[in-house]
Amino acid sequence: MRLARHVVPVVVLLLAANACSPDASKKDPVAEAKFQNEKRIRDEAITDKQEHDAEFMVTTASSGMLETELAKLAQQKAATPGLKTFSQQLLTQHNELSGALQALASRKGIVLPTGMSEDQQSQYRDAAGLTGTQFDKKVMDLLVSAHEKDVDAFDDMSDDAYDGDIRGFAAKYLPTLKDHLDQAKELKDQVEKLP
Repeated sequence: MRLARHVVPVVVLLLAANACSPDASKKDPVAEAKFQNEKRIRDEAITDKQEHDAEFMVTTASSGMLETELAKLAQQKAATPGLKTFSQQLLTQHNELSGALQALASRKGIVLPTGMSEDQQSQYRDAAGLTGTQFDKKVMDLLVSAHEKDVDAFDDMSDDAYDGDIRGFAAKYLPTLKDHLDQAKELKDQVEKLP
């Protein structure tokens, strides 16, 4: 009984110290989500195809966060009226996609990231540090690149996802993402011509 009185406070202090350590706050949210899913997959002996489904959902969530944050930033800083209009459309449609993704992940027991990856945060900071047409050009480069990756992933998963619901999700949102990519490329071409 005496030992328990001394051990419990020590354990509580160790847990509190670990939670407050600088390393705990610097975890990459995307890497953490992938780790949690991989751990669950190992524990439940899930197939490689199911692991690929989970990775697709994590990547989709992460990419969507970057695109949404860039669109919000463009609403505030864009010099080109077309970028402001496009960013509003992105916000509306990506919020719908994100809600559907979160609901699907919840039903499937898949952990999604709570924030952007470190690389995405760096891309966002780089764009946020620019102004005028340089900002617009950087944002359009990032949005075209992100949407190219999205379209490739959604196209693959609309045919190859192991889970039928994930396959259906990818097929449903693929046309929207293709439309975003086409618009982003067109707007990028216009923005590139600016000084």
